[in-house]
Amino acid sequence: MSSSKQFQVTFDCAEPERVARFWCEVLGYVVPPPPKGFATWEDFDRSLPPERQGSAFACSDPSGVGPRLFFQRVPEGKVVKNRVHLDVRVGTGLVGDERLATLEAECARLVALGAVRVRLLPADDDNESCIVMQDIEGNEFCLD
Repeated sequence: MSSSKQFQVTFDCAEPERVARFWCEVLGYVVPPPPKGFATWEDFDRSLPPERQGSAFACSDPSGVGPRLFFQRVPEGKVVKNRVHLDVRVGTGLVGDERLATLEAECARLVALGAVRVRLLPADDDNESCIVMQDIEGNEFCLD
């Protein structure tokens, strides 16, 4: 049996490019070059039928380590909590006040980009603190 070596994370959303560019800022990801024969993504997008224009966008880890993120337009809005979410690991190895200060600083940066702070999950006997947030279209993620 073979194992999968690569995967991408796909987001359903209303505005793929806007959400993709938000996640580029969160994760330090980049927009890959446009397809061969196109100077820009806008040129490529204009080459599509009108109903497909603006329907998808992607970003990737410039180091090639993290998964590709793909954003696709869907007609329905988000109505319930995500069944899968991203944990943005900014406090790895930190504990207590140092961890909380790091999480709070990153939270402030992301709120300035349009994210929403939902709640702090304080440390307990089993877990360190994390902050539950939402991206610019309401998709939940955690600062961990």
